[in-house]
Amino acid sequence: MKKRQSLVAILIVVGVVFWAFFDMMPSVNTNKELSNSDFSLNNALYHLKNISKKQHYVGADEHKVVQDYIVNELKKMGLEPQIQIQTAINKKWVAGTTTENIIAKIKGTENGKSLVLLSHYDSSPHSSLGASDAGSGVVTILEGIRAFLAKNKQPKNDVIILISDAEELGLLGAKAFVDAHPWAKNIGLVLNFEARGSGGPSYMLMETNGKNHQLLSEFLKAKPNYPVASSLMYSIYKMLPNDTDLTVFREDGNINGFNFAFIGDHFDYHTAQDSYERLNRNTLLHQADYLTTMLNYFAFSDLENFHSNQDDVYVNFPITKIISYPFSWILPMLIAAFILFLILLFFGISLNKLTIEGLLKGFVPFLLSLVLCGGITFGLWKLLLIIHPHYNDILHGFTYNGYEYILGVVFLNLWILFKVYQKFKDEEKPINLLVAPLFIWLIINFLIYLYLQGAGFFIIPVFSGLLILAIAIFMNIKEQSKPILFAILSIPTIYIFAPLVQMFPVGLGLKVLFISAVFIVLIFGLFTPVFVRKRDTKNTTKLIGLLTILVLGLATAHSGFSIDNKKPNSLVYIQDVDAKTAYFGTYNKVLDTYTKQVLGENPTKGNIQKASSKSKYNTRFTYHVKTDYKDFSSSLILLKKDTIIDDKRQVEFTIEPQRKINKIELSTTKTTTFYHFKANGEPITKKEEYTVKNNSFLVYYLGDEDKTLTISFSVKPNKKMEFILNETSFNLLTNPQFTLQPRTQKMMPTPFVTNDAIVSLKKIIL
Repeated sequence: MKKRQSLVAILIVVGVVFWAFFDMMPSVNTNKELSNSDFSLNNALYHLKNISKKQHYVGADEHKVVQDYIVNELKKMGLEPQIQIQTAINKKWVAGTTTENIIAKIKGTENGKSLVLLSHYDSSPHSSLGASDAGSGVVTILEGIRAFLAKNKQPKNDVIILISDAEELGLLGAKAFVDAHPWAKNIGLVLNFEARGSGGPSYMLMETNGKNHQLLSEFLKAKPNYPVASSLMYSIYKMLPNDTDLTVFREDGNINGFNFAFIGDHFDYHTAQDSYERLNRNTLLHQADYLTTMLNYFAFSDLENFHSNQDDVYVNFPITKIISYPFSWILPMLIAAFILFLILLFFGISLNKLTIEGLLKGFVPFLLSLVLCGGITFGLWKLLLIIHPHYNDILHGFTYNGYEYILGVVFLNLWILFKVYQKFKDEEKPINLLVAPLFIWLIINFLIYLYLQGAGFFIIPVFSGLLILAIAIFMNIKEQSKPILFAILSIPTIYIFAPLVQMFPVGLGLKVLFISAVFIVLIFGLFTPVFVRKRDTKNTTKLIGLLTILVLGLATAHSGFSIDNKKPNSLVYIQDVDAKTAYFGTYNKVLDTYTKQVLGENPTKGNIQKASSKSKYNTRFTYHVKTDYKDFSSSLILLKKDTIIDDKRQVEFTIEPQRKINKIELSTTKTTTFYHFKANGEPITKKEEYTVKNNSFLVYYLGDEDKTLTISFSVKPNKKMEFILNETSFNLLTNPQFTLQPRTQKMMPTPFVTNDAIVSLKKIIL
């Protein structure tokens, strides 16, 4: 009977885990009949197939093709799209281009604030097909607008469709719109659709300069069918350097908004595998649900004021979908939980349901489990990088078999926990083992109150644990009934935290698997009344151990590369015009047949001086080899002005490419202070003064409208200027001066770095 009750309790726990994941997103229903005013997945996929055939980064031939397709589709709906051509500079990253935003408007019946539907149509340079990032957002908006217009109901508010350009280069299209377009002056709310993978649920992340209560309240009033959100996710998002177009609206325009973004299958992000075929259809439906519910609500709502004087904690919760309460509740709830904890300790000891010796002994397995699980998981990933060094070449940090590693780590940590707690299964009063986890959870919540209030929902498991402790102390429930009852009381904890165990390593990389391990120990600690019984658990432990071996073995079997899961690799040709020397370089740590064709078996380790340009992860060349100098034409430097005015040397010169160039980067080897620095007429910093210390000081991508780059600035008189001009073209594999063997079907270009490129370096002395 006891075994049956324990089995039911385990099934409840497993069932809630599946429920938590199942509740996060819709699934395709092929039998559902759609009206003309319903969002059609097939229509959206038709658009996606057309705009993700080829790479369409800024400057690529296909960029204009995709732009024309989107414009024509908007015209078919009776809209009058316009192209906003505007040079923009991201002043934080000092990157720029001339952007070409696609903009259209649905006129509202009133003259209040406008609603903006936002996504971007450029793909990441230079190999990504951009199906998910952000073709998924573009087609969600196109089909969502078509369905909305089919209702023949004019909105109250103007609805602006902004398909921005050059997001991948530094949020430049959004900046061009916010800073220079007249429509940007009357915006009340922005809905932005993004992606950092090709599947999984879409998370809602708010952007606000104020507090979130009003935004959250309005979001819930819109009644999305599958809201996935937590205040912890946004707190972490704000700490990471992963801005979106919506960040520009918040920072430059003080405009509030919502990001809707998915991160599943992160290994596809910015790669050649970000394709029509690999985008998860359920994920696209999730984006569609957000758009249709939000558009149908906010198009007819008051958009005048989303500012609030209150921040809320919020998180997904069983049945209610989202639970929320003010930040101001965090401390009272913590104090109440701590007082209740002390009261239960007092009565537990008084009623002989707890013993001081027993509850102190309970700290041993819990703290030991935290150290073992966290440490072993951290060490396991380091070991895997040694066993599989090619994992280092997956710059996302999330491998193709990453989900298997996550599941394997779950089983491994459960095995460790059962092994540790098996030594304490004969504890005279098993409920003693619940005290230590509750105490540690209370300490964590105190730290959350001090430093990370967005995680204020961590108090919910504490109250569940306290309720279990109270029942064990004050109620004489049959021993065989306890596992089921306690499992039911633990449902909120499982529902909230099971997705977090997966989310962190997917979004941040497998290097943070130890965080998942810590979560597992914390959760298990509250489940000790369910899992730690006086009966022998050796069979359960053996089963979990077997599952650990099977899953990690499966991950090992899938550790290689294939046609569906390609190996990223890189080659770059670099010529130094002044020295008349040339090199091939790679960012790969593990060489393959593609890279060895020019690097050979014994290339030189390390970076190439002056050759590395800015990249997302500050990646440098790992190997290089000297090669034949090809003497590619470098840009002409045309000095337009060099004069002394008001005790400042004013300089203006134009860089005129002599071949097809995609990117120009300027750097200096000396500390230099510029004044009034501009690129193609746009200031590159907010301040009048701009000081550079031995670093890159401008990255400029040549867009469709850019033929030259004009630089102007002032410096102190008699200041000799010496720059390094880095010119990059993404045509290494198509240039007739090279006869490189192409990649095999199991390979693809490495993302996030300059790749398949010809780079020319030379000094500019003024």
